[in-house]
Amino acid sequence: MFTSLVNAQQAPVTGSGKIDGRIIDSATGQAVEYASVSIASQTDNKEINGATTDDKGFFKLTGIPDGTYKLMVYFVGYQTYTKNNIVIGKAKSSISVGDIKLHSTSASLKTAEISAHKSIIENKIDKMVYNVENDVTSQTGVASDVLKKIPQVDVDIDGNVQLQGNSNIRFLINGKPSTIFGNNIADVLQAIPASQIQSIEVITSPGAKYDAEGTGGIINIIMKKSTAQGINGSVTLTGGTRLENGSFNLNARKGVFGAHAYFSGNTQLLSTTLTNSNRTGQDTGSTTSTLLQSGSNSFTRLGYQTGAGFDWEIAPKNTISGSIGYFYYGVNSNGTSNRESILQDIYSNRLSDSTNLLNTGNFYHSHALDYSFDYKKEFKKEGQELDISYSASSGNDYSYYNQSLENLNTQLNTSGSYGNNPDNTKGTNIGIDYTHPVNDSLSFEAGAKAEFYSVNSSSDVYLLNTETGNYDYSTTQSNSLNYQNSVYAAYASCSFRMFRWLDVKIGYRDEYTMTNAYFSAAGNVNIPSYNTPVPSITIAHKLKNSQTIKLAYTHRIQRPDDGDLNPFINASDPQNLSTGNPYLQPEIGNKIEFSYSKTYEKGGNIFITLFYRGNIDDIQSYTNYYPTYKIGDSTYTNVSVRTIDNIGHEDNYGLNIYGSVPVTKKLNIRGNLSGFQRYIVTGLSSGGNISGFNYRINMNVTYDITNSFTIEGFGNFNSPRINAQGTVPSFTTYNLAIRKQLFHKKGSIAITATNAFSRYINQTTNLTGSNFTIISTRQVPYQSFGFNFTYKFGKLEFKEDKQPDNSNSDPQGGN
Repeated sequence: MFTSLVNAQQAPVTGSGKIDGRIIDSATGQAVEYASVSIASQTDNKEINGATTDDKGFFKLTGIPDGTYKLMVYFVGYQTYTKNNIVIGKAKSSISVGDIKLHSTSASLKTAEISAHKSIIENKIDKMVYNVENDVTSQTGVASDVLKKIPQVDVDIDGNVQLQGNSNIRFLINGKPSTIFGNNIADVLQAIPASQIQSIEVITSPGAKYDAEGTGGIINIIMKKSTAQGINGSVTLTGGTRLENGSFNLNARKGVFGAHAYFSGNTQLLSTTLTNSNRTGQDTGSTTSTLLQSGSNSFTRLGYQTGAGFDWEIAPKNTISGSIGYFYYGVNSNGTSNRESILQDIYSNRLSDSTNLLNTGNFYHSHALDYSFDYKKEFKKEGQELDISYSASSGNDYSYYNQSLENLNTQLNTSGSYGNNPDNTKGTNIGIDYTHPVNDSLSFEAGAKAEFYSVNSSSDVYLLNTETGNYDYSTTQSNSLNYQNSVYAAYASCSFRMFRWLDVKIGYRDEYTMTNAYFSAAGNVNIPSYNTPVPSITIAHKLKNSQTIKLAYTHRIQRPDDGDLNPFINASDPQNLSTGNPYLQPEIGNKIEFSYSKTYEKGGNIFITLFYRGNIDDIQSYTNYYPTYKIGDSTYTNVSVRTIDNIGHEDNYGLNIYGSVPVTKKLNIRGNLSGFQRYIVTGLSSGGNISGFNYRINMNVTYDITNSFTIEGFGNFNSPRINAQGTVPSFTTYNLAIRKQLFHKKGSIAITATNAFSRYINQTTNLTGSNFTIISTRQVPYQSFGFNFTYKFGKLEFKEDKQPDNSNSDPQGGN
């Protein structure tokens, strides 16, 4: 954390006085990070000094001349706090104001309920935080619906996520990794109800304390949990035409002990995607093959999560906490595709023409059990602490597929297969972190971590014997793998001030990676161990009027996983094969980011970010076309094979602009414009240099008709995106919602609509290789209507802390 910003000054001062304290939320008791604190002369209002609170809410103002001052605290979504007549002099040059409680602009100080309304987006020094509870249009949705609202985050129609144009993202739940993210991340995100999420943190330039994995950055999903005293909770139910979900949360806290439990579930009702494609391949010699496909795929998705946790201050400044969570999701799909294969000579004369019907079925489910235990020791010196953490995750997955290809001319099956694929995944993380502030302007951090990850998987494939009609075990298409990956890391960082106005945090992390892999298709694969140095630096300066500028550099790595490395050839679709690459090297990324932010007293804010990201040994998938392709004793004709490789390097130059404007007390408008120029240099036979501009624009409008009745609209447009072999199409989505709060704001009902006037989103993709072209069109069902009911229950008890003798608070309205 950027602790040195606690002392960021507005202008050089020469006194010896000090003022310190902590800023907390009056409703929850939680620290308010990065609130603006300033002091001004009591007589002429001239600002003397200023600071921002650290990640624990603490602030310290130093170098204050003798005099009489007023202290002011500002933060978006809270009433401005003012404390008058603070006297600094020889009699008392150091003053502690204790805990200052900021009241929400919508806070109602009643025992039965307190509503702490935060700004929906908070731009902090090292991350951006999106507060989901205030998002009306995502009430009936899932995690991917929330992510598309966040600046710098892109989500495509299938739920795939990119951060500043990069899909290599390290996903965490409550700050910890989970084996559930080792599978299809898009499916996982569409199985988490938005109603179960408290906030989402986006970290584009992680410091030395964070794992180096993920060249795109880190996204941390924080699940709902209350730290308020008493017993309280919430129930949420959602019904809709495409999505249904529900969640239950229970929190209990008495004194120094707190516990919480939750359950949530989500299902995507039966949906059907329509597909058409035309693939033209140049065969050896003088013939051309064309594959025309037209079909549909119907699928359902189900997911649920449950868990519990506790935190206990076993002794003053000594806290232990633990949690256990279970996650399940499954996808079931069935599809048919009419296929016509045409072979022509150079004069377009048809040499052959066959028509087939492909029938497919797929079933997948995943179970993950996550648990963690943490210990925190705080010392007498403010900011000095020791953290020890342990977390583990185990997953059990199972997938099944079947397919048959029927010749429509003979009414006979020409090929068929089915396969079972169970696998077990385990992950363990052990870490220790220590923070030591030397003085007001110098602080050190250091730590170490060990991460262990393993996968054991097998796939048994059976092929149709057309002579007997039986399915025989295939030794060439069945496979197994055993994969272990260990990462040992250590880091150190230092926060300090330069020239009395620049706050600097410089860090160095070192990660050593060891990988062992056995693939039945290739035997033991020799993957050399390697060391990765990870430097980082952040320089920030706080300007007047709640403005901050920041320059950051970070070095990142993307390691290939077991699925990327496995050379097994997946032939479940006999004309569209896929395989991994055991010789992949890790992708290395370098990121430079310059940002400016300003917060206005009435709640408006603006964030501007310029960035450069360069990737070396860029890992991307690509497709080759083969007239014939042999796997063991089987020969496949007219096939495309999708694989993955270090294709070259990639450079991205981007700009992101986000603004929030409270036009009136009732009307708020948020908008985000992001774009980047991408340059890809590939070693592909179709390759050379590829470049293109990609952009995204969205807008959110919220209008409070009354204090309890809100209407909101959100619209988003993504431009076409280039990749190594072609383009991904543009798309437009929009959401409308109304919410009515009930029972003195304890409950609410909401009605939402997504793409209300169009059932499908049409997607046309172009893919080009040295000897083929593919044009494919999908009609993705996206329209949905939903109804949501939320109810919060229980009492919240807040005990006013005893204020120091010199702390006569004087909160002011506004903000």
